[in-house]
Amino acid sequence: MKTFDQILPEIRHLLDRHRDRLNALGEMGINRDLNGRIRLIVSDKLRHQAEAELILHDIAKDLLTQLEGRAYPIEQAVLFERDIHRVQFDSPWFPLEGFEQIYVIDRLATEGNWSTITPEQPGAPRVVFFSIKGGVGRSSALAATAWSLAQKGQRVLVLDLDLESPGLSTSLLPPERQPAYGITDWLVEDLVDNADSVFDAMLATSNLSHDGEIYVIPAHGADPGEYVSKLGRVWLPKVGPSRGRERWSQRLQRLLTQLEARVKPDLILLDSRAGIDEVASSCITDLGAKLILLFAIEGHQTWNGYRIRFNHWRHTSVVEQIRERLQIVS
Repeated sequence: MKTFDQILPEIRHLLDRHRDRLNALGEMGINRDLNGRIRLIVSDKLRHQAEAELILHDIAKDLLTQLEGRAYPIEQAVLFERDIHRVQFDSPWFPLEGFEQIYVIDRLATEGNWSTITPEQPGAPRVVFFSIKGGVGRSSALAATAWSLAQKGQRVLVLDLDLESPGLSTSLLPPERQPAYGITDWLVEDLVDNADSVFDAMLATSNLSHDGEIYVIPAHGADPGEYVSKLGRVWLPKVGPSRGRERWSQRLQRLLTQLEARVKPDLILLDSRAGIDEVASSCITDLGAKLILLFAIEGHQTWNGYRIRFNHWRHTSVVEQIRERLQIVS
């Protein structure tokens, strides 16, 4: 099966083979749904037009052949719309490179929950580095901590979960050591049962360690690819017959379990996104951390942000489940 980054190049290559026939279809949308699966959107006026339906059938057949699980069955591959522009209103869209009358509609979603506290997980202790505001030294402190622990012979697993502002891996890995894939790739591919294709190529070791080892999982690979579009899907739940509805944080928990089994670390350090969003929510409340380091600088913005967070925990009656794990870092 094709990975997410291969979808649009494959579609462009495929449509180029049909270029001489596309004018008969007029404007066309490429609907890339929440799981990264592809459908065609065309005007309802083309319904029952023999030439147009033959072209659409041929394109749908090629999509299924080239994209496999990334495409819908031929009989479900085309959506007919009375107003083809209406589908652009509630989703990001952009022209398909090289095609004047074709555009991509990108379906995105997010999910987060601050009100359910997962118990501390067994195994290697997990330590979350979090801050309400950026620029307070959180990621630098994590890198220094990983280095210090490795100097003492510890095996440290580091995850850059600051997905919207990645950069921790550059502190620990030179360019030539950056892996091909990262956390965003795994989360997106996991939605279509393709995570195994990137798992082995998302782990790298730092050259800064001495007696121990620093294993780094970056937010993205050496080539970020369509990072913005992938980022809009990482928060999605996974729905399937085997697991039911699995929240994105549960999927992240599953990734951590697999990584821990592979690396066997003494400690797991998680660099969380600053602020109050899906990543921060999951890192603090869903991953079963033993310790949550709350980085702060003196100022109204910092304490107001933490006050919002603490009040929410008080109002939802979960504060006693988490307060002993919190530690303020100045």
